Amino acid sequence: MIRPLMLALASLLVAASPLAPSQRFGKLFHEVQMRRLFPDGKTFADAQPRRSDAAINAAFARCRCGDDATLKAFVLANFTLPVVPAAPPPARKLGVAAHIDALWPQLTRTLPTVPAGSTALPLPRRFVVPGGRFREMYYWDSWFTMLGLQASGRQDLVDDMIADFGSLIDRYGHIPNGTRSYYLSRSQPPFFYLIAGMSQDRATLEQRTRWMRTEQDFWMTGAATLKPGGEHARVVRLADGTLLNRYWDDRAAPRDESYREDVELADATPGRNREQLYRDLRAGAESGWDFSSRWFGDGRNLATIRTTRLVPVDLNSLMVGMEQAIAANCATLGDRPCATRFERLAATRAAAIRRYLWNADGFFADYDLDHRRVSPVRTAAMAFPLFTGVASVDQAAATARAIGALTGEGGLRTTRVDTGQQWDSPNGWAPLQWIAIHGLRRYGANAVADRIANGWLGSVSREYAASGKLLEKYNVVERKPGGGGEYPNQDGFGWTNGVTRALMAGR
Repeated sequence: MIRPLMLALASLLVAASPLAPSQRFGKLFHEVQMRRLFPDGKTFADAQPRRSDAAINAAFARCRCGDDATLKAFVLANFTLPVVPAAPPPARKLGVAAHIDALWPQLTRTLPTVPAGSTALPLPRRFVVPGGRFREMYYWDSWFTMLGLQASGRQDLVDDMIADFGSLIDRYGHIPNGTRSYYLSRSQPPFFYLIAGMSQDRATLEQRTRWMRTEQDFWMTGAATLKPGGEHARVVRLADGTLLNRYWDDRAAPRDESYREDVELADATPGRNREQLYRDLRAGAESGWDFSSRWFGDGRNLATIRTTRLVPVDLNSLMVGMEQAIAANCATLGDRPCATRFERLAATRAAAIRRYLWNADGFFADYDLDHRRVSPVRTAAMAFPLFTGVASVDQAAATARAIGALTGEGGLRTTRVDTGQQWDSPNGWAPLQWIAIHGLRRYGANAVADRIANGWLGSVSREYAASGKLLEKYNVVERKPGGGGEYPNQDGFGWTNGVTRALMAGR
């Protein structure tokens, strides 16, 4: 009875979650975003109401806000806009490692309470934000950031962030994409088992394991009653009964933080079902790869995005890691039935990855639900089965060769295709460098791993010497700042700091 009761309580928590601003302010939100009163759609999504939603909506209904100036005056009278934090000053006099150590306090926030109506989600302890426009704690960003915190000797902040993530699971039944109300309908790649494993406090093992099991329940919601060939939210069951996961979002509407971009894309794509397009865009955001040719039906255009029709190799590899970690924790706690169950789940999923997510050309890739075959698209996600130890020895060797072909002078490219999207070539991203480096090292492919590590550190150091900045992403082909996507390259920057600092520490 205990597990069903926990699931019922989790459902109640999610049902009570705060609404997104687009749901609260309807037509007003639509007008502000579509008329582009602010260059960055995230600005109004993060704005703080000065009075109740009902009062603001009633006033807007009476407002003659036909021109942009009047509408903007209305917004400024009824909302407090977020303050854009100043970028850290260039620091060429410090070495990269010393500069990163000095950045942690600048990126640390506390938010135990929030004003009524805020889109921010409170957190009980300190946390580190990525920087730039990202003023809140993000899910998968944080593990890579925390790697650097540990290398900098900041276990105190690591422990605080573990508690923060646990509080999110307790309140909402899962970890949202980021700590804003408009992120609650989706999560991100499930790195919490690794985050929880960063604690050195044995006394909290039972609590951390409970959090991990709750997260696993979230990802597997609907699996128990799913028939062969069926799909529900984040779970799919193949025709032979194999159970795997996909990215999803519980809402099928424009993203609050990119509302105008999503609506305009739907308007320009009349042949597509709008709700499905929005769902696929949101699922792409849950993947963290927002956006990439990896998800595109034609391999080129965002309008063909079909994220929910693919079974991602990274997600399922992380699910193996999660299930293995739960099994190990349960064994330590003396809960043999739990340990046995999760050992079996992990082993079954790992076998399915080796079978269904392996391309005979020599690399891991996503499984296409519509075409019932593995994708031919080569991406840096192929490293995840090596990172979690899922790959066979032969598969790992072949994947190492394929990863080598994706590696430029400045590190590992995300894909081989240049579409102008930020999760495509020529961009390289800190988290994918770390996953590939450590996955390759796990199987003894040290030469390729070292090439990626040295190339990445070279990219970061070169740009730091030129501008004094640490960036969100880098062009690893030409070894310069990265580009593409829905917003400018951000300075700060959490996971770049974390991965770079950890690599420099020899981790």
